[in-house]
Amino acid sequence: MAAAGAASASPALTARRGPSLGPPRRLARGVHCCTSVDSGAKPIALVDDPWCVLAASSLAGGVAPLAPWPTALGFLVSWLGLAGRWGPGLCLLALLAFLVGGVRAELAAGEFEGRRRGAIEYVQGPRRCSAEVRVARSPVVRDGSLAWIGDARRIDCEGQRHPGPLRLRLYGGPHDLGRGDVVEVVAQLAPVRLFRNAELADPLPGARRSGALLSGSVLSLAVVERGGGLRAHIDAARAHTRGRIEATFPELARPMARALVLGENDLDPEDDAAFKRSGLMHLLAVSGTHLVFAVVMVVQGLRACLIRVERVAGRWDATRVSAGFGVLASLLYADFSGGSGSAWRAAWMLSAVFLARVVGARLGGCRALGISLAVGVLDDPLAAVDISFALSAAATWGLLVLGQPLGRRCGGIRSAPLRYVAVGTIATVTSTIPCAPLLAMMDERLTFAGLVANLLAAPLGELAALPSCLLHAAVSGLPWLEQGLALVGAGALLGVRWVALRSAEASFASFVVPLPGPWHVAVLVAASALAAAAPPRGRRWVLLAGLGALCVLEGRARVPPQGALRVTLADVGQGDAALLELPEGALALIDGGGFAHGFPDPGERVLLPLLRARRRETIALVILSHAHADHLQGLLAVLRRHRVEALWHPAGAGAEVGQYAELLRLARAQGTRLLGPDELCGGPARILSGARFEILGPCPVQPGVGLNDNSLVVRVSFGRRSILFTGDAEREQEARLLASGVDLRADVLKAGHHGSDSSSSLALLRAVAPRWATISCGVRNRFDHPREVTLARFAELGIAALRTDRSGSLQFVTDGRDARWHVAALPW
Repeated sequence: MAAAGAASASPALTARRGPSLGPPRRLARGVHCCTSVDSGAKPIALVDDPWCVLAASSLAGGVAPLAPWPTALGFLVSWLGLAGRWGPGLCLLALLAFLVGGVRAELAAGEFEGRRRGAIEYVQGPRRCSAEVRVARSPVVRDGSLAWIGDARRIDCEGQRHPGPLRLRLYGGPHDLGRGDVVEVVAQLAPVRLFRNAELADPLPGARRSGALLSGSVLSLAVVERGGGLRAHIDAARAHTRGRIEATFPELARPMARALVLGENDLDPEDDAAFKRSGLMHLLAVSGTHLVFAVVMVVQGLRACLIRVERVAGRWDATRVSAGFGVLASLLYADFSGGSGSAWRAAWMLSAVFLARVVGARLGGCRALGISLAVGVLDDPLAAVDISFALSAAATWGLLVLGQPLGRRCGGIRSAPLRYVAVGTIATVTSTIPCAPLLAMMDERLTFAGLVANLLAAPLGELAALPSCLLHAAVSGLPWLEQGLALVGAGALLGVRWVALRSAEASFASFVVPLPGPWHVAVLVAASALAAAAPPRGRRWVLLAGLGALCVLEGRARVPPQGALRVTLADVGQGDAALLELPEGALALIDGGGFAHGFPDPGERVLLPLLRARRRETIALVILSHAHADHLQGLLAVLRRHRVEALWHPAGAGAEVGQYAELLRLARAQGTRLLGPDELCGGPARILSGARFEILGPCPVQPGVGLNDNSLVVRVSFGRRSILFTGDAEREQEARLLASGVDLRADVLKAGHHGSDSSSSLALLRAVAPRWATISCGVRNRFDHPREVTLARFAELGIAALRTDRSGSLQFVTDGRDARWHVAALPW
């Protein structure tokens, strides 16, 4: 209002100031649409905007290497449905953008895979390495330790030298490290671990985005040279802000404040799960809302000052000058706040709007979104698989296409509280709908409580926590103000946390959703595109057809495969886990993988998603070969979530303590039948769902012998084909098996003890006579598994060796006569 008064007092100012930026309109779920500053721009449908069309086509092409047929068919249906609206020129460009996007993504992923394989060959398992490293990404703090990415040169790993460069992810070091700093590092390095399983999202494109090939803990570090330039100063500001948050915020609120201001995800696991489950994680994510408070408000303030300075306003257009500053400020803030995919996408969108102002043009919301997506995919051909980028784009799409038309209808509501509830509900729903498939990939449960949670928490997060935390970062020179803002910000954040925890606990409002597969997503995209192209009366039929197709896909996914034995040896790193889909539809699980230090949990990371992808709630049989963590840990998550009818375990082979005792407790609590070698040995083979299960050892359990040599040895057969699971059996148990005279022949041998030289003796291999041997091992294992001597034995006898550390998950499929293999990644 003051600005308007100043303008009326001076004709010169009125002539030069240009159209008002105006206050930003709150559109949805904590996201402000920066395009509200250009409400005079001519509206255009999202599916008709060339920038949106070409950017979306290129993003779809970026997904094609991961799921070629679903992506291609979904794009083709969308392309054909919209061709009548686009015209031949845009149709051809969209097709070209799709093809180019696919080629760029394939080349980028292939190039990274080649470098990753080279790094694995160079550092086989953890090694003590020294290197000169230049910090390449802004460091972050997790669990009190600095995590950072750097480019290493002149690397020496226990006498093996590499000229570099190799990108490293390192943990440890002084908190004032910044981009451009050069350090001498001694670290314990190993290849970056990726769980690659065919039915789950491939982690390779995400790993390529960071570029890190090796990772590990810093043992010693010396700064050789401090970096300079703008990025170094930004990281220094980040370190200073982090320090002030740690010094002035209550301990419980510090991780949330750092997430809000710096984009650091360091929440307590319980809090992290609650925010995700309640749908409030966006309140802690750097998004368009941050740019409104951190940039738009500053730009408006700058413009208000400029139009009051007659000498300045008489020579320059205050709106254009402030908008030019806004372009720079948007990009700088995205970098300062951690540079996530969502932050950059919002910054590019806002920069496009400001840049249009600089040149005197108006930019509508659809065009601004399209430009931000185009810049994103040009910068990174794999941007579509960045979950934060994808969620940001999907939420903004929902706000523009669904939220704005519905929100306009709320203008006639006279009651302010009712209008707030209506607008907030519309915003939350319309931004969540397009995000739902992505959210379903991240968590099996969605909740209606998120609607209420957003209405309660959004004012605290957006109007109190966000501005307080952002202003707190700028007033460290005023201790009294800094402390006051810290108290206000912390109080608001703790209020948001309380809402998140209560909402996550509202189990009555949550529901389980199946894991969307590539075909589900393709149908959703195609149905949305065709609905946008259809006349209003035809949209309901398009949407109904899409819903029908989804129901057909889901119905087929829920019918277990019949008539074949499918054995999937999951990639769980250095451990064993095998899922057996039996000929008559039941499912069995042999071992569950795990790590001695307990993290990561392969049950949560691999087994539960695989069971979810298979739509399995009940497991007919779980077999624990022996009670070592790398075979047992993942089973705990399975028994907490799924019904298990029977558990076979090596009873009497060791004390029932620790994780083993917890496994048995969980099994007894749900009434699972427990059977050990005493019940399983000696009798006829057990037939389960059309497959034959034979326990070949230990019969009986050998007292005083290690757990490895008391592993349950199981042969599973169907028709003329069989696979032999030997757990971690070593020389002693192999000798007992050979001396027992039992028939050991099998088509596939699951190599004992991850390919150790203490297992898979020549005598055993000759007795089993397998065509294939599978080795479950991880790229970070410290035992040098599989050993060269073991691989040499396989080669000597003509046995083909398949390894999970090279090929990801391995699937053996047989109808009882023929057999074939499927792998998650091409072997090398």
